This record gives sequence, structure tokens and C-alpha cells, in this order.
Amino acid sequence: MELAKKSYKSEDAKFDIIPEKCALLVIDMQNEFVKPQWSPYWVPEANRRVPNMKRLIQHCRKKKIPVIFTVFSRTHQYLDRPSTLPLMPSRFPGLDIDQSSFFVKGEVWHELAPTDDEIVLHKSSYGAFFETPLETILKNLGKDIVIISGTLTNYCCSTTARQAYERSFKVVFGSDVTAAHFPKFHEMELQVLRRGFAKVMSLDELLKVL
Repeated sequence: MELAKKSYKSEDAKFDIIPEKCALLVIDMQNEFVKPQWSPYWVPEANRRVPNMKRLIQHCRKKKIPVIFTVFSRTHQYLDRPSTLPLMPSRFPGLDIDQSSFFVKGEVWHELAPTDDEIVLHKSSYGAFFETPLETILKNLGKDIVIISGTLTNYCCSTTARQAYERSFKVVFGSDVTAAHFPKFHEMELQVLRRGFAKVMSLDELLKVL
């Protein structure tokens, strides 16, 4: 048990971070999750993480590390996603408001706006690799290390981390450039990822190695 406890709390994935092999993924930092009070899906902690994420994005741009954004949006008349999604409590099925305006355009929060030459990947489920060309894009760029930032830590970010791991990408997960609804869930997910899927690093640690 002591070995397991140590691997959750303090062990580190054994790979070097080579900036030339990295791509930054900015997961779902869109209005529905970031814009205060705008939707029932607002994640206050995501808004608080914006300054850190802005620093990371700007640093990656300066170092010529590709920045790839993902958003939920209306794609293929919503027929390209798991049919069980509307059944989940996460979609607030009992909420008596019109939700038809949410997750349509997939607009990145203005403080983190992509540049004209950056990719915005429109996805249909939690993981950024599900039914998207992300794997092909990364391979064509010659990148085998993905740095994950965004929201939610324990949904889209961690699902993307797991999918990347399963495709033999080396995964770096930013501990203070990701956000969950509650700190407890954020910290628990970081421990799981640290043990089995990713190298977990703070923004300052990332900036130092990049």
C-alpha cells in the first residue's frame, strides 16, 4: 500500500520534455464554461485559471510550440456524439431553461483567442481524440508530447489525457492550468493521472523546461 500511495502522491513519469516535440492542447476554454454567470455550465475556477493559461499560451507561441484549441459546438446536426449524452445529469435535463443557444458556435473565451493560423478543433464528446483528426494532426506536426490545459480537469482534460496515453503520446498535465468544479475533484484527478497516465507539472515548472 505504501508503494501505491507514493505513486499517487509523488512519483513522476519517466520521460524528458523536448520542446520541439511538444504541442499544447487548450481544452474547452469557451464561453459556456468560462464566461461568468452566462450558462449553467460555468466553471468559476476555469475563469480564475485564465491568467495562468494566457502565460502558457504566449510562452508556447514564442517558442514555436503549436497551440491547438478544442471546443464543443454544433457539428453534423449533433449526430456525431454519444446518444447517451442527454441522459447524463451533467446536461441538467431537469433545468427549465432554453439551452438551444449553448454549445452551438464553440467560441473560445476572448482572453485566450486563437490566432488566425491556430487550429480550433470542434469535438463532440469529452475526449479530444474521439471522432476528430487530432491524432493525425499531431503526427503530421511531428509531435509526440502533448501538454494539456483547460477545463474540466476530471472530464474533458483527463479523458483527453487517457486517450493520448493509449495512442502512445507522452502526456504532460498542467496542475494549475486546468480547472474542475471543486478543488477536491481536481486534486483527486491529478493523483490518478500522475500514477498512470501523465507527468503532472505546475505552470512554473512547465515554463522552465519549455
